[in-house]
Amino acid sequence: MMEIIVGLLVVAVLSLGVMLLRQNNGATNLTAAPQNFDQTALIDAVRTAVDAQVGKATQQALENVNSQIDRTYQARTQTLATETKSLLDPVATQMNELRNAVTSLQTNYTNTVGVTETISKQIDSLNQTTSALQSALKSSSARGAWGEQQLRNVIELAGMLPYCDFFEQTTVTGNDRTQRPDAVIKLPNDGCVVIDSKTPLDAYLKAQEASDPALRQQLLNEHAKALAGHAKVLADKKYWEQFDRSPEYVIMFIPGESFLADALRADGSLLEVAMRSRVLIASPVNLLALLLAVAKGWQAFQIAEHAEKIASLGRELYERVDTVLESVEKTGRGLETAISAYNKMVGSIEGRMLATLRKFKDAGVTSSELTEISNIDSAPRRLAAPEHTKELES
Repeated sequence: MMEIIVGLLVVAVLSLGVMLLRQNNGATNLTAAPQNFDQTALIDAVRTAVDAQVGKATQQALENVNSQIDRTYQARTQTLATETKSLLDPVATQMNELRNAVTSLQTNYTNTVGVTETISKQIDSLNQTTSALQSALKSSSARGAWGEQQLRNVIELAGMLPYCDFFEQTTVTGNDRTQRPDAVIKLPNDGCVVIDSKTPLDAYLKAQEASDPALRQQLLNEHAKALAGHAKVLADKKYWEQFDRSPEYVIMFIPGESFLADALRADGSLLEVAMRSRVLIASPVNLLALLLAVAKGWQAFQIAEHAEKIASLGRELYERVDTVLESVEKTGRGLETAISAYNKMVGSIEGRMLATLRKFKDAGVTSSELTEISNIDSAPRRLAAPEHTKELES
């Protein structure tokens, strides 16, 4: 804009100079020009005026341009700030959410690491215990001790100790041979139940270590045969013939649920064949149920056995309570007699003694009042028990 204005001004000045020169040349041809006309001064004056106008216009234009630039800058700055804020606010919100999520994940990770380490330690400890137990079970003596301990745990868990006795490693003699069952459970009828906890586990332990499914199945079949063979051995011992009033069966205790379950999967007829030989194969759960039934039988037997003693104690207690009631009745009659005598004495004092004493006050001997006394109107409560009333009437 400024360049256009300056260009117009320059054109106007040049046009004015050309016109003056033409007028000057024309006047020279017609008449002589005045001697005092100064063209240079005129040009300088015009240039000065033009420079002044150009400077003023330029200053005004610069001010307008600067003002317009300021307004544009402020508007653009505000718009940019608004747009930037609208763009950054969601980002800031998402960053906060991301920060919270990262913090939560870090906390969960820390907790998970701690739990994982704990579980890992427990698994290591369990593996060590399992390895130690597996190594121990490879020894026949260790297996026997472990089976006996499992048997004792089940017997104690069934609550047999308060109601009956059990004997471990009892030695009995019969058929010209000495036998030693692992436990003998006494029954309320002076009978007993024999329990054997010796379990063959060699094939089962080998099956647990086998990685080939076919070999593992073969070993489990051998394990089932070993259990069947042990049941036949127990049947041949005929423990029920060596104890008086004993049920005609023997319990073959298997100290682990999986030992019996895997054997039954390999040979489904194992239990039936053993029961036909009067051998009951029992896992810990089965034996626990059987012993709980025996414990209940002991409870019923003890209640029946002590029923007469309980009745005798009841009669004795009844007689003693009756004696106490008689003493209470005598005490009540004594209290009635004492209350009656007290009331007669009060009447005598009020009718005779106090009447004479009040005359001392009327004579001016004293001015104080005598203490008032009253009768006792309440009487002792009598026993209303019908049993006691009938005894008093009789």
